[in-house]
Amino acid sequence: MHLSFLKYIILLPIVILLINATAFGQREKPLVVATASIFADMVSAIGDTLVESASVVPIGGDPHIYEPTPRDIRLLAKADLIVKNGLTFEGWISDLINNSGSAAPVKTLTEGITPITSEAHQNATDPHAWMDPVNGKMYATNIKEALIELLPAHQDVIQNQYEKYIRQLDSLDQYIREQISTIEPAKRILITSHDAFHYYGKRYGLRLESLLGTSTDADVRTSDMMRINQVIREQQIPVLFAESTINPKMFEQVAKDNKITIGGKLYSDSLGDKDSPADTYLNMVRSNTDVIVSGLTSSVNPATDTAEDSSTRIVMIIGILFCLTALIFYLWRKRLFTV
Repeated sequence: MHLSFLKYIILLPIVILLINATAFGQREKPLVVATASIFADMVSAIGDTLVESASVVPIGGDPHIYEPTPRDIRLLAKADLIVKNGLTFEGWISDLINNSGSAAPVKTLTEGITPITSEAHQNATDPHAWMDPVNGKMYATNIKEALIELLPAHQDVIQNQYEKYIRQLDSLDQYIREQISTIEPAKRILITSHDAFHYYGKRYGLRLESLLGTSTDADVRTSDMMRINQVIREQQIPVLFAESTINPKMFEQVAKDNKITIGGKLYSDSLGDKDSPADTYLNMVRSNTDVIVSGLTSSVNPATDTAEDSSTRIVMIIGILFCLTALIFYLWRKRLFTV
């Protein structure tokens, strides 16, 4: 009995060490949870192999109207760091964190950025600051600071990854400037599904128009439809641009009514899947630029009559005149014979 007891005493520390080692192996990398796929990608780029990143809203989801699930509660409960955009982009995040019981630090990525305010709604701000890659540098800075605080022993690696990412953002900014300069100034009007491109437009000199406001959680008003139709006809807009997270049905109808086309798909609130041209934040902004430039440099002449349209209208007018003439002749003959 005495020997058995001694065995337990000797084996107990070993078992404890094995349990701790197993737990450490399972959580060798800290888990950083981002609210949206764009920010999770930024974390992966700067944290590299030091962290594991995950997104609450899945790729293709719309953070404006997202409804959290039990899976999200479990995900945040395991987080070592939470990163969010702020500026009311993810209004559900505070309740989700509270429900998860997470004690992880929360980093707001728009800290240090001057937001664009709404002209229509007092005290409302546009949350889509990441659409300007110059602002993307501030996102990167905030992520770097949060990761260094989480992993101080790896500060040099994080700093090197951060500097590499900043160089890529600078290169992207230069690329966009060069591409936008190929669009005639009078044609630099971008019509999208919702107001996600104001930061991009402000940086690169594009006028922005949209059916919806800065949030997709709204209904399209008749006045918005009339305004968009007027802009298309007055400015001879060749194409509209749909967004990956928004149902394009109404937008397609606007294009049909104005005899123009959808110039391509833009990404704003979510990355695309791994097979898309927008599988990373850097690729997303570059792809958007390529689609915009291709559409706004096209030679389509919207809202004007084609030869076929003109011929059809002439035939209709002749037909109406013929019917009126026949009706007048019929009434004249009827009156004559009655007399």
